[in-house]
Amino acid sequence: MGDPELTVRAATRRDLSGIAVTMAEAFFDDPAMTWLLPDDSSRMRRLRLFFRTQLRHEALRRGGVELARAGDRLVGAALWLPPGHSHPGAGQQLAGLPGLVRAFGRRLGTASVMGSAQIRAHPRERHWYLFAIGVHPDAQGSGVGGALLRSRLERCDSAGIPAYLESSKTTNVPLYEHFGFEVTGALALPEGAPPLPTMWRDPRSPH
Repeated sequence: MGDPELTVRAATRRDLSGIAVTMAEAFFDDPAMTWLLPDDSSRMRRLRLFFRTQLRHEALRRGGVELARAGDRLVGAALWLPPGHSHPGAGQQLAGLPGLVRAFGRRLGTASVMGSAQIRAHPRERHWYLFAIGVHPDAQGSGVGGALLRSRLERCDSAGIPAYLESSKTTNVPLYEHFGFEVTGALALPEGAPPLPTMWRDPRSPH
């Protein structure tokens, strides 16, 4: 028996809970999330709340969420936001606030500092924004992240639209560079925060 077939498809609201759990598993040891949520004992629960809130009130509404399955198992997801919707409007912010309060608790102010830094650094040019991409720890190194990136970036190339992201793990920078992203700077965060490089990708010719 070979490895289960890896497939990537668009996510729906029925996938919300599964994606939130998978993303929480993927980001448990992420430097940015460890800085935002330093308590190991509550981080997993809070990450699930955070991703559920972001998916429900922002990402799934925009139609840019994709998930990867190995056979019938959800192993990863990419939360893309389309051009013109890189950050939530006032209505989405208000609707999502209770979930963010539950997720971050007394660390909500720190999370707001990071959010503000993301907004300040964000490019003005029209682009797709990779808000987050995560692979379940058991499936890391098996090509899941590459398959998720390839799926959206091929459409970016076909439409002639750039892409942008912040890499919360510096060790992931070479992967993004392999797919055509280039480091453009870093988020301006307080002392003690991990480095978060910003990366930009011009569309490639589909030929």
